[in-house]
Amino acid sequence: MTQTTTTTRRKTGLSFEVFPPKKDDEFDNVYPILQQLAALHPDFISCTYGAGGSRAGKTIEITSYIQQQLHIDAIAHITCVGFTTDDLHRNCEALKEAGVNHVLALRGDRPLSMSDEQFDSREFYYATDLVRHLKEHTDLQIAGACYPEKHFEAPSLEEDLRHLKEKVEAGVTSLVSQMFFDNTFFYRFLDKAHTMGIHVPIHAGIMPITTAKQLGTTVSLSGSSVPKALADIIATYGDDKEDMRKAGIDYAVRQIRDLREHGVDGIHIYSMNKVKTTTEICQQL
Repeated sequence: MTQTTTTTRRKTGLSFEVFPPKKDDEFDNVYPILQQLAALHPDFISCTYGAGGSRAGKTIEITSYIQQQLHIDAIAHITCVGFTTDDLHRNCEALKEAGVNHVLALRGDRPLSMSDEQFDSREFYYATDLVRHLKEHTDLQIAGACYPEKHFEAPSLEEDLRHLKEKVEAGVTSLVSQMFFDNTFFYRFLDKAHTMGIHVPIHAGIMPITTAKQLGTTVSLSGSSVPKALADIIATYGDDKEDMRKAGIDYAVRQIRDLREHGVDGIHIYSMNKVKTTTEICQQL
């Protein structure tokens, strides 16, 4: 039994995503969180930052700690929507000095303070532009994002996949998917991606939904559709905090088990710094 479990773990990777706390006085709390996540033996841990590159310095601190102290591959999110070329070079140099050599290259969300004129005249228009620049001017290993149900700005999944192939050809060596709640979308996406010649590892993004409020916020930000099975869980358990939490964990576990049985490259859990939930999911797996 132990040997079978080990083989399965090697076949389908495991990774987590964390974020820097918004308040400086809460920042030290992130280190015990990282230590507990490291005890679950992920293949990598990625770290986000705010819109337009806000708190990018904290992202560098966190990823440096993951890489240098915990000896786990750290992936620093890096966005270009609010960055000039000089901003980008400073950020990359800081990553290098911190011992971090792996980034997730994203366009990023438009900051609320950014005017239409600023947004339309940005130096890096798409994530692919950022990838090309990083590939030409740095030695960073570059991961990218993908969208099983297509990016909300794309006119079709096929068009989105064409742009994704451009991004891979520009230098992306692995992909992390946007969260999804129906595995059918992910399998369809994989089939179409492989048909188009996209063969880099693709990690399936899983967001455990443990509160009814979380689902509303998540869907509005991600554009992910909600299957009836998940909607029924919210309707049944949404008013009971503990039952909703257990049902949400169970849903994520069943999703991940199915993905592993299908031999996907990796499972990327959007842990949102929730160690207890992430640990329970991994224990059940």
